[in-house]
Amino acid sequence: MKNPRLLPLWLFPIDSPLKKISPAEEKIANLLPPIRAYQYRLARGYARFALSKFLKINALDIPLDALPGKAPKLGNNLGYISFSHCKDALLIGWSAAKIGVDLERSDRKLAASQLANRLFTKEELQRLEQLTASKLNSKVLENWVLKEAVIKWQRGQISKDCIHWNINQESRIASHEKLNYKVNVFIKHYQSWLIGIAYSDSVHKDEIIIYSN
Repeated sequence: MKNPRLLPLWLFPIDSPLKKISPAEEKIANLLPPIRAYQYRLARGYARFALSKFLKINALDIPLDALPGKAPKLGNNLGYISFSHCKDALLIGWSAAKIGVDLERSDRKLAASQLANRLFTKEELQRLEQLTASKLNSKVLENWVLKEAVIKWQRGQISKDCIHWNINQESRIASHEKLNYKVNVFIKHYQSWLIGIAYSDSVHKDEIIIYSN
């Protein structure tokens, strides 16, 4: 097992040439609509490719269980993995402890007030009250990316859990108001993207390593 305090992230362009996936994954991909099939092949192929380099294991021997719509899992005590993609990039994150990652373009425009009023907690809304309109979109987007990441960490559902996760970027802690979960969160501005990370272990931000093409 690699350094348990290390948290590597991999970014690949969405139009990258596809990598090999397992025969079982090919069977699943062949049952999906074309766009979903491409996204499925891209994520599984590059997860295998990245982890094969990082863990020194043949790509097709990585014990990856990643069914469509389900949180990906690694067998053989090889740690935890999480995927995310936006319109132009794929993000893969690995950790020795439980992890969730999310990726968005930093220039994405939201109906910020409507989204926040519908899916943010009272504490989160209070932290947004003093912001100017020009800063509201970016702060809501950061919060949203972190919410997506913590829900992936939780293996929860956006519709069910989003309103219960309270994100505090100053303390870098997210807490679930009903389930009493607490998890570390970190937002990373990287080139044209926002990367949200939720992780169980204490990882310093300078131990987050981004590999990109």
